[in-house]
Amino acid sequence: MSREIIIADASCLIVLHNIQELQLLQKLFGEIFITNEVEEEFGLDLPDWVNIKAIQNEAQQNALSLILDAGEASSIALCLETDDSILIIDEKKGRRIAQELGLIITGTLGVITLAKEKGLLDSIENVLEKLENAGFWISPNLKAKMLENE
Repeated sequence: MSREIIIADASCLIVLHNIQELQLLQKLFGEIFITNEVEEEFGLDLPDWVNIKAIQNEAQQNALSLILDAGEASSIALCLETDDSILIIDEKKGRRIAQELGLIITGTLGVITLAKEKGLLDSIENVLEKLENAGFWISPNLKAKMLENE
């Protein structure tokens, strides 16, 4: 049985840090991988469970950079060259492209849902409120669906 490798784009790291929930990633996955570009976008010291991995296929990354920002392009490129990987990405265009390329993706809200399922959060509602207060947009339909299962 293989162990999934978690690769994160910057948005998840930034928003979870802003609401003091970054440790959820470590509690759920043990460690995650990011690219140098994501490290730059995050812009703060990283915990030791966040590993920086260089892209091998720079041509792939450069092609993706024509249509996505540097962090998203590098994260998708890293996921493409990493077997058994899951990409945490929030931006709509990046998610669409990652799915078109056959990648397995989730987002910050997927991480929050998993954390609730694993008993790491008492309430999704409190976290969703903190996310929205931090400027993270959540569609009303998705929020209602998440709260239904609370």
